[in-house]
Formats: sequence, C-alpha cells, structure tokens
Amino acid sequence: MFLIVTLIKESFLFALSALRDNRTRTLLSLLGVTIGIMTIISVFSAVDTLRNNLEESVRKIGSRTLYVEKWPWGGGGEYPWWKYVNRPEPKYADFEAVKNRMTTAEEVGYTINIPNSTAKYGNNSASNINVTAVTHEMYSIRNLEVVDGRYFTEQESRAGSHSVILGATIAEGLFPNTTPVGKYVTLLGRKMQVIGVLKKEGSGVLINVSNDEVAYIPFTLARNLVNYEHYGPSIAIEVKRQYSLDEAESELIGIMRSARRLPPQREDNFSVNQTTLITAQLDQMFGIINLAGFFIGIFSILVGGFGIANIMFVSVKERTNLIGIQKALGAKQFFILSQFLIESILLCLIGGGIGLLIVYGLAALAGALTGVVIIVSLKMVILTTVLSTLIGLIAGIVPAIQAAKLDPVEAIRSK
Repeated sequence: MFLIVTLIKESFLFALSALRDNRTRTLLSLLGVTIGIMTIISVFSAVDTLRNNLEESVRKIGSRTLYVEKWPWGGGGEYPWWKYVNRPEPKYADFEAVKNRMTTAEEVGYTINIPNSTAKYGNNSASNINVTAVTHEMYSIRNLEVVDGRYFTEQESRAGSHSVILGATIAEGLFPNTTPVGKYVTLLGRKMQVIGVLKKEGSGVLINVSNDEVAYIPFTLARNLVNYEHYGPSIAIEVKRQYSLDEAESELIGIMRSARRLPPQREDNFSVNQTTLITAQLDQMFGIINLAGFFIGIFSILVGGFGIANIMFVSVKERTNLIGIQKALGAKQFFILSQFLIESILLCLIGGGIGLLIVYGLAALAGALTGVVIIVSLKMVILTTVLSTLIGLIAGIVPAIQAAKLDPVEAIRSK
C-alpha cells in the first residue's frame, strides 16, 4: 500500500513538472475543458436560480393554497378561452358558502384587484399601482409582513374602514422624507389613512408577485366604491396541514357546485387553481433547458478532451527517451501509466476549476448588478470534479497505455 502511494506521489510530481515546463501548451489545452465546464455549470446555475425564484414566488402565493377563479391558470397553445369567457365570476356569496362549509380549510379569504390606480399625498403621487381589496383572512393566507404600523383589525375589515396598507415602493414615492403611518392619502377618490407599510420584497425573475407596488384596503370598503365583480374576484383557501390538496380540492368542488346549484350532468363553471399548475409547466421547460445545456457542454468538453489527448500524444513523443531511461532503471508500467494519466486528469481538473471560478465571478457580478441571488451550489463543484476527472481519464488513457508499453531499448534510442 505504501509503495502504491509513493508511486502515485512520484507520478503526480512528474506530471506537475511536465505541465509547468510547457506552460503555453498547457494553457491552450485547458481552453476546451474550461469552456465546456463553464457552459454546463452556467446553464445548471441559471436553472437553479430560476427554480429558486419560482419556489419563492410560490411561497408568496401559497404552496398549500387553492384559488377559486373564473379562468384556469395556463394559456398559450390550445387554451380554450371560449369555454371560460361566459363563466360567472366568484361572488361574495360563493365565498361565504365555502367559508361556512369547508372542513379542510384553515382560512378562507376573498380578494379583488383594481389595477392602474393612483395614490396621492400632497404634491407626490404614485401611479399604476394595484389596489388589492381583501377580507381579513388574507393576512395569514398571503403571509403579509407589515414592517411599519399594523394590519387591519377584524372590526376595521368588517366595517370597511377608510384605511390602507402601502407597499414599500409606494410608501417611498409618496413619503420620501417622513413616516407614512398616520398620514392620509387619496386613493380611489377617497381619503384613506395609512396604517401600515409592507416589507420590501423586490420583483421576481419569473413570476412577479411582489407587494411593493400594491395597496391593501378592506374588501367591505372596496365593494362600496366599485362593482367588485368587474375586478377578477378570487376565493383563496389555505388547506389544513393534515389534509392533502387533492382532498381539499374535491371537497371545494362539491361545495361550489352545490352553492351554484349545478346539476350532475353539467360541467363546472369555475376553476380551482393551485401553484402546482405553474410548477409543472416550468419543470418541463427546465428539463429541456437542462438537457440542451448538458449536450452543448458535453460537446465542448469532448472537443477539449480531443485537444488534451493530442497534447498527451505529443508529450509521450517528446519524453520517449526519458520513459526508456525510467524503464531501464526499473520503473514499472503502472508508474509510467499513472504518470501520464495523472497529467491528463490534472489538466482537466485545472480547466474545470478555472471554468467554475469564472462562473462564480460572473454570478457575483450579475448579483451585484441585478440584485438577484445567483445560485452556484455544492453539487456544481462535485459535478465539475467528476466530469473533469472522467474526461481526463478518457483523454489520457490511450497515450498513457502507449507510453507504458514502450520498449526501453527502442525508447532510449529514439533521441
């Protein structure tokens, strides 16, 4: 065992010396592997970053939340919009039926969205904001974080108090030099008191569900100001932990059909949506991107591998005389074989390491410029090491075998 370790150590030192003595050739041979590893890691990191953003967005929407709406989530391709256009919107009476009868629900809330609204305070205004009118339960369903002030009390929600909670961007625009809480803003043609400000979230890469440009008001207030059925009402149901989403969805469909008095032969005139519909579509897209990136990277690495194999053949040719002397002095085939294999693997590992460092550098730069956290995980490091080692073995095995089988007399004569 000690002898094997010693041989590997000597082989490693020989390989390191050979790479150091031919620096220009070494650097040129690294390019292919570096580009290939960089391509694979970049694609996988991009996919992991997008997936992380999606999961974060799903957590904001609610991973255990069902939504009763007029339209099913999805679109594109063969989306049969004509089947849904004449459906009724979820009414407040539907919400009350679900809230009173659904046993698998932790919380049931009702919400509408009034887009393209303008909020004013003095000479300052914030335009194109989304006014979201909610029942009291939406606070826990959406996991809203109020960092300044408070949320509506249950009494304020029921009574339709002229109160508003502002997203961080709206608050910054309207109140650049003062605290918003306690001030009055004009919204939807009414004076409303700011009672809270939400935590700043930033926009998402894939799904923008940020509350930064949203103003929350009680639903009871909104229904007195607008025809709420014209603003995409939605019933949100947070499912109890002990029940699966499928169980809750089955009960929900039964309650909605009963509330709308649909006979058995008629299909549902509403949609039950959940975030798995989004993730399923995007998982398919991510799979295609991963596969494409993997094949592009593999072809790049193979080109680099051929370059390294060519360099190793040249290295064997240059060192034929030295190999003959080593064998004449008693060096075994294993020593010669390991010497060239280690040199090939070292080349690939260095190229892979450089590719990984470039990806880390680009990720840090992109993160600093965009504010998005780019994920380069530990599995990328492991993948780089494994791929580089495999390519090194494949590229170096034939030249190494050729060197190990050289006749010592003929090898010494070659110079």
